[in-house]
Amino acid sequence: MSRREYGQACSLASALDTIGERWSLLIVRELLLGPLRFSDLARSVGGAPTDVLTRRLRDLENDGVVRRRKLGPPMAARVYELTDVGRELEQPLLELGRWGLNFYRPEDADGVEPSWLPNALRIILRPPPEATLVVQLHSEGHMAFLRIEGGAIAAERGEAADPELVLSGRPREVLAALVVGDADEDAIEIEGSHEALTQLREMVDLPAPLRAEALARVVGVAVSPA
Repeated sequence: MSRREYGQACSLASALDTIGERWSLLIVRELLLGPLRFSDLARSVGGAPTDVLTRRLRDLENDGVVRRRKLGPPMAARVYELTDVGRELEQPLLELGRWGLNFYRPEDADGVEPSWLPNALRIILRPPPEATLVVQLHSEGHMAFLRIEGGAIAAERGEAADPELVLSGRPREVLAALVVGDADEDAIEIEGSHEALTQLREMVDLPAPLRAEALARVVGVAVSPA
């Protein structure tokens, strides 16, 4: 099946020709955290048919957004990773995710997968330029960390060497702990200074109606958005 294109002399149309097909941006979302094997990428993307995922990766590779690389011993596996051009999608993708919060509901957080948690947090957090913080995330066997510095948030899979805060638990509970301060001690473990946790909570930036809905869901009463 040939790829559908707008065929317009417009850079926005050209961008959509490249990344506008279904699953393409979700592939980029997962590769923003680092290289992945095809099998791992298929699981992380969340439901893409194998043949469709193969076509999308082929198209992204042909357009110079994604490349394949062979890992050396002991892995000896082929992985997909973003090119420099592909990594330029990082900020536009995060901003698009923030815009998408206008259509989000608190109950949607119940469906957040552990591998999506780092980018979910990057979307809801807006750190001030002076903030510096390293946050380790452990969620249902997935490990990743956020490095906050200079008003930006970098995210990678794996363990950080120097985390000031460690959050362990299911994605929904981690998000709730930050957004509404509702930390279920049986569902989430928080290690680190109280100041670091407070600092992170102060970075949460949600549309007022969404924050009000989230608060109302926890306290059980209607809360008018400010």
